[in-house]
Amino acid sequence: MPLQLSQDADSDALLDRDPLALLVGMLLDQQIPMEHAFWAPAELARRLGHDRLDARELADHDADDLIAVFATPRALHRYPRSMAGRVQALCAALVERYDGEVTLVWSDVADGAELYSRLVALPGFGKQKAQIFTALLGKQRGVTPAGWREAAGSYGDEGAFRSVADVVDPGSLVKVREFKQAAKKAAKAEG
Repeated sequence: MPLQLSQDADSDALLDRDPLALLVGMLLDQQIPMEHAFWAPAELARRLGHDRLDARELADHDADDLIAVFATPRALHRYPRSMAGRVQALCAALVERYDGEVTLVWSDVADGAELYSRLVALPGFGKQKAQIFTALLGKQRGVTPAGWREAAGSYGDEGAFRSVADVVDPGSLVKVREFKQAAKKAAKAEG
């Protein structure tokens, strides 16, 4: 099934065919609406004059120019300077550790724990983001090494609507938003 994370057909088409775009979208998915985070990689590629993203090009890109690309209206993120730097650091790590081949992060893992370990070691990927991306790979990309659901924590639960990993259409997006709002409300009540 085609991805529907940005709710924009062209942007989702790039996420489907370009694993780096999907990883960058996950990196950007913080403090902005999820759809915007997953729209941004396609817009980044367009602004750079390409039909996909290239880890080596982004790692080597002039930092100030990349910030300008991120900041051009409609900004790719509400924090263009810091997120341009994070994308550049992520791409530099991918070039250094995986020769720029993003799928090598997950294509030869022995199990879910190794997948999670590789993801959490990437710049910008903490525990929660690594778990969510593990779940996204398992639920929507067919990357299902033994123990992937356990490595994804509650984000790997079948039938859950907790994160981007569970968004497959506009209706599931609404359910994920409702879950997140309820979780924020509960956290406020406890705090």
